Amino acid sequence: MAVNPVVLALSRSGEEVAHKVAALIGAPVHGREGRVEKADAFFSNALDHARDLFAAGVPVVGVCASGILIRAVAPMLSDKRAEPPVVSISDDGSVVVPLLGGHRGANRLATEIAKGLEAVAAVTTAGDVAMGVALDEPPVGYRLANPEDAKGSMAAMLSGGGISVAGENIFDLENSGDSVELCVTEAPAESSEARLVYHPQRFALGLGCARGCDSDELWTLVQKSMAANNIAAGAIAYVASIDLKADEVAMNDVARRLGVPFRLFTADELEAQAGKLANPSDVVFAEVGCHGVSEGAALTCGGVLVVEKQKTANATCAIARADEVITDMPGRARGRLSVVGIGPGQAAWRTPEVSKLVSEAEELVGYGLYIDLLGPLAAGKERSDFPLGGEEARCRYALEQAAKGKNVSLVCSGDAGIYAMGALVFELLDRGEDEHGVSDAAHRVDVVCSPGVSALQGAAARAGAPLGHDFCTISLSDLLTPRDDIIRRLHAAAEGDFVIAFYNPVSKTRRTLLAEARDILLQHRPADTPVMLASSLGRPEEYIRYRRLDALEVDEVDMLTVVLIGSSNSRLAQLGEGPRMFTPRGYARKIDGDLAQQA
Repeated sequence: MAVNPVVLALSRSGEEVAHKVAALIGAPVHGREGRVEKADAFFSNALDHARDLFAAGVPVVGVCASGILIRAVAPMLSDKRAEPPVVSISDDGSVVVPLLGGHRGANRLATEIAKGLEAVAAVTTAGDVAMGVALDEPPVGYRLANPEDAKGSMAAMLSGGGISVAGENIFDLENSGDSVELCVTEAPAESSEARLVYHPQRFALGLGCARGCDSDELWTLVQKSMAANNIAAGAIAYVASIDLKADEVAMNDVARRLGVPFRLFTADELEAQAGKLANPSDVVFAEVGCHGVSEGAALTCGGVLVVEKQKTANATCAIARADEVITDMPGRARGRLSVVGIGPGQAAWRTPEVSKLVSEAEELVGYGLYIDLLGPLAAGKERSDFPLGGEEARCRYALEQAAKGKNVSLVCSGDAGIYAMGALVFELLDRGEDEHGVSDAAHRVDVVCSPGVSALQGAAARAGAPLGHDFCTISLSDLLTPRDDIIRRLHAAAEGDFVIAFYNPVSKTRRTLLAEARDILLQHRPADTPVMLASSLGRPEEYIRYRRLDALEVDEVDMLTVVLIGSSNSRLAQLGEGPRMFTPRGYARKIDGDLAQQA
């Protein structure tokens, strides 16, 4: 399991068991507000919170009825190979039930918890019941080469077929026949439903290359080196190189193709391996500060070189073998900065991808209110809060933290690319250091942007469909945009008859631009044009109201309000559930035209 589990305590009767389980597996406790006295974080709705954790890929251990967890995650079930474990435990701790993710750690987790609680683990997975193991979940440090064959293999064994073990007996099973062979080998081997092949990950692959090396050139070199030395791709535990190559596309591609981590080392760390190098180079030392990149990087596993430096015109590789399987990765990861938009505020409007990126992050950076809106998902994480107005410092800090090899999430409201931090992150990366940019290390960070539900979209959904035709957004803040530019854009949008969403409509010191915008629009569209005011969208204090354009008053708008101004064609329909605002696309005219042609 890549992400630590969370233990959910839903009631006072199960609270003690929840804390015992958390201590057993080293996990935090999330408690239901008003029902649980002590927890690391609290949530208000059990179904929503369990669903949010599941969507983020977080293993869920609930001290509650199984049905609660089933109802929570059922709408999201799709691929059992990707779903995180879900385990339920009775309030008295007597029964532990792995509900989902049996072959992704749930059975093992349930067994561990049951042992600690002296309870019964209600494991129902056929392979686990019959043999006590899941053959598609080998021990840590071993990799199954043909997982697609595991289902057929286990079916054959459950039908009475026996097992034969070739090589290391990683499951501690007795030979009982020859229907299915469990083959453990460092070398490539043929596989099938009758032969499951496991590779012990004892090898480290060191890489070096010229800047901008072609990915296929490096990958071909790696493949040839492994094949010539009878080393299976599945036996590689990690790919390694000097930290200056953190953003080298070809190296990242090799790690991705092998499905292993890419680990980075400083020149000094690689130079510590100088005495073990087979091909030390003074030229390389003069260029990067160590006598060998690929060989030194491979040797970081603590083993010995089994493949000395191989090279092409632009690339090098070397392979070292450790005595034991490699489970603790040396070096550091390439830093990642995920720039995420969490939507207007409520968890239901946060995308699963954003929740996953936040759950994987080591540190959260952002305006404190926005991090608070993450609720229990932010619990236990390092956080760095910045005030409003500290946007550049916020983005620079996030990039430099990621440059240290950390996984950082820069948290924005709405969508991070709409009037938020996304553009500023790339602006800083585009600047040189002498232009108040960021460090060289920060330029090698992996930057990931994930979309969020914007305030514009949230307001439109609450209204009905006001964005049914052409629309635009305009920020009325003149803090970063010259006032004359804002006025020019207002005139253009008014003349173009766009539906307009105003962001940053007012502030404590800026109260006139919204009124000017209203007066400019009244020159081009009817006085009764519908206007929607949406405040604190997605939060308990959400407040929606409608006005005529000529009745729009500045005093009822604040910085948490999105202002949607209709076009001359927008309408406010009085329906059974209340007023709904929409902008026709023109289908009525199309239908009339079609009928006229038919006539």
